[in-house]
Amino acid sequence: MLHFEGDQVFALPLPVVWFKLSDLKFLVGCIPNAESVEHVSPQLATCKVRPGFTFVRGTLSVTLKIVEAVEGKSLKLLCHGKGIGSSNDVEMALSFTEQGNGSRVHWSADVTNLGGLLKATPQMLLKGAAQKVIADVWESVKARLASA
Repeated sequence: MLHFEGDQVFALPLPVVWFKLSDLKFLVGCIPNAESVEHVSPQLATCKVRPGFTFVRGTLSVTLKIVEAVEGKSLKLLCHGKGIGSSNDVEMALSFTEQGNGSRVHWSADVTNLGGLLKATPQMLLKGAAQKVIADVWESVKARLASA
């Protein structure tokens, strides 16, 4: 449906970056416009998010689930969002490698399902909105890692 992919480089050792990005409490804290965290465990987290897009009203209940984790190497997550008249499913994969004294994360995200109003929203509008959210999440990750 929609595919996104990129790389992020961090000036932190790989074990630190992997540990933080595999911590759902840390990740939920990086979601833009998150209003409240409802549940966090090592494998599952849920929160309420108020998206800043005119085509999605109200709040979304967002669930993040770690489905595979290989320490220091890779991480796979599923994300499900559900709101009034809309839903979405996203599969995310992160692979970690050392880069000099720091680390590099190659990531990909695939929107696998859109429901309700999101299904009727033009693809270009969805793609632009998703790219903005992705950029905001990575900026938040960088800021939180720098202050940790």
